[in-house]
Amino acid sequence: MPKKIKIKAAVDIKRIFKTGLHSVGGVDGLYLSVKKSGTKSWILRVMIGGKRRDIGLGGYPTVGLKQARDSAREYHEQIRDGIDPIAKKRDAKALLKKQMTFRQAAELCYNKKANEFRNEKHSRQWISSLEHYAFPVVGDMQVKDVELSHVIDILSPLWSNKTETATRLRQRIEAVLSWATISGYRSGDNPARWGGHLEAIFPKPNKLKNVRHHKALPWQKIGVFMERLRQCEGIAARALEFLILTATRSGEVRNATWPEIDIPGRVWVIPKERMKSEKEHKVPLSQEAIRLLEKLPRFQDSVYVFPSRRTGRPLSDQALSVHLKALNIDAVPHGFRSTFRDWAAESTNFPRDVCEMALSHSIGDKVEAAYRRGSLFEKRRHLMDAWATYCSTIQNEVELGKIYAINKNA
Repeated sequence: MPKKIKIKAAVDIKRIFKTGLHSVGGVDGLYLSVKKSGTKSWILRVMIGGKRRDIGLGGYPTVGLKQARDSAREYHEQIRDGIDPIAKKRDAKALLKKQMTFRQAAELCYNKKANEFRNEKHSRQWISSLEHYAFPVVGDMQVKDVELSHVIDILSPLWSNKTETATRLRQRIEAVLSWATISGYRSGDNPARWGGHLEAIFPKPNKLKNVRHHKALPWQKIGVFMERLRQCEGIAARALEFLILTATRSGEVRNATWPEIDIPGRVWVIPKERMKSEKEHKVPLSQEAIRLLEKLPRFQDSVYVFPSRRTGRPLSDQALSVHLKALNIDAVPHGFRSTFRDWAAESTNFPRDVCEMALSHSIGDKVEAAYRRGSLFEKRRHLMDAWATYCSTIQNEVELGKIYAINKNA
């Protein structure tokens, strides 16, 4: 039963703490509901078609006393005119669901998944791929009307020559349509699902996947290049040198922070949030890498190892690439991982697994990975020490034809 306390003015609301319904003066059937948690909301209790109905008018203080009274009066007028406000509201929601476009569904789905993205770049890619490829085809369509033929139209131009992009795009379209189904905006099968569906139309991605080769410096020329690089000044040059010595990715280096680096222990621990594999990666640091770090300035306004001095934020995506172009080197930062891998394969006796784990690559299939749980850290330390030594070695024409000797027991 409603409480006997009657609310006449806004100031009365702050004095009410007892749970239950409290009558509001000025409009018949208007009450303030107080929960055990202390939250307050407005309820209009009316008779519609001989039945008592409760209509929620919003929470307090978002909806104030005057607004609640005005809304209650409007509902009373509708009832006097023979309109069922609850049915009207339900019909409006149903109409909205029928009018939901794929673009609107994608944006709502994107907002719901915001906490799942590894980083800002991944977040941007998720929605931008839909904007670029899916929206021109189905963006303004009702999400309930998206069919298999539309999905095929979106994916077909990409499947053979941009397989990885197409694969991720398909997954994102499937996610949007699944969200729309669960949310009541569409029904039936998901036309973007792979298993038992699109796999009958498109070839398997791993059969088509084109390997993208990043422009890389030949491993035999790394010594000459490193000598030249070490003569350059600036934070971008040091970041590029550190990238080469650690065989890591540009984003991992640019976003490196001092707390991640243990100089006495000669190890850099990259958190899983910044790894492509979504697994923590421990990078053994050579003496050359340690000497580089020890000479770097530390800025009080930035925690980053390689900050942009203008903003205090990490170096930009283009900083390392621009530096390479300035040196007239036909390579990209990511290509130095290939340089390292080619050197390890052609010039050393280190096992394949050690080399692959140095690059934070997965080892074999799931069964093999289950049995190989270690990180081979000490063996990787020997590998990175050998790489650093080689990077400081300038090869002459005779030496270029020789195999660089590495202790088999390293």
